[in-house]
Amino acid sequence: MIDFRYHLVSIVAIFLALALGIVLGSTTLSDSVSDTLRQQANSAARTAQQARLDQRRSERQLRGEEQFAAGLAPQIVANRLKGQSLVLVETPGAGDDSIEQLGELAKAAGAAVTGRVTIQKKLLDEDQRGTVDELASQLKTGGVEFPADAGPYTKAGAVLASALVTRDAAKTGREDPSGGTVLNSFKQAGYITTSGKPGQHATVAVMVAPSNVYAYDGGAEANKALISLAAALDAADRGTVVGGPATSAQKGGLIAALRGSDTDDSVSTVDTVDTSSGQVVAILALQNELGGKSGRYGTGDGAGGYLPSPAPTAGKNG
Repeated sequence: MIDFRYHLVSIVAIFLALALGIVLGSTTLSDSVSDTLRQQANSAARTAQQARLDQRRSERQLRGEEQFAAGLAPQIVANRLKGQSLVLVETPGAGDDSIEQLGELAKAAGAAVTGRVTIQKKLLDEDQRGTVDELASQLKTGGVEFPADAGPYTKAGAVLASALVTRDAAKTGREDPSGGTVLNSFKQAGYITTSGKPGQHATVAVMVAPSNVYAYDGGAEANKALISLAAALDAADRGTVVGGPATSAQKGGLIAALRGSDTDDSVSTVDTVDTSSGQVVAILALQNELGGKSGRYGTGDGAGGYLPSPAPTAGKNG
């Protein structure tokens, strides 16, 4: 019995020692893991804090740059569009603030703003194509030419452009009966609205792109319709710029679509017109257009630089 009890106690002791070792080992390992996790957590917290500080500094810097650009913009653009007139074209979903600010900056650049044309979504609806084609064909005058393969929006663009812009200095600032008929007909059809006197035939045009991409079915065709109008304006005036926010240069955006089209070589694009500096760039782009130069400006895909380089000389507009 003594031997049995001895062996039993020995076995129990061994198991107790093993259990104690496991416990001690687990405790040591747990402390080590905890220390590592604490170090990693503290490091992550420091990194997050630094990131927050960097973000705040970046935000303050951006606000400062925006304030700087806004404050100096009128001086930077002074006389760059002297003697010119501008019509503003608003697409469905465009930001109103950008349009108003561009108009004011164009005035500071010496241009007269004839007015604004707001394109209604109805014009871009797929079920309106036949009606658009018929209306444009009816309104065509002797001074308007349609390509042989012209679709409804190519025709509509040519007709609207003839009512809004001109290269002929003698027509600038004057609204003719045929142009008035075109604008009234498109308004009555629910395709556009107007403010000011956009029929007074401007020499340059700015189309402001939608703030968000047309993600619905048929959105790509809507972009093509707007590109047709931009191309028609550029063919009939001394220069056209399509501007929008950064989103307009993303896949599905109007500027992205334009930069991938045949119109890219003739119509300038600016994908930062929701900022003060981008609005200055739009004026510089218009000035370059007057000299026969087109470009892609901003920070989005396809942009060749933030602004024209070299920048056009102040006071010279072609």
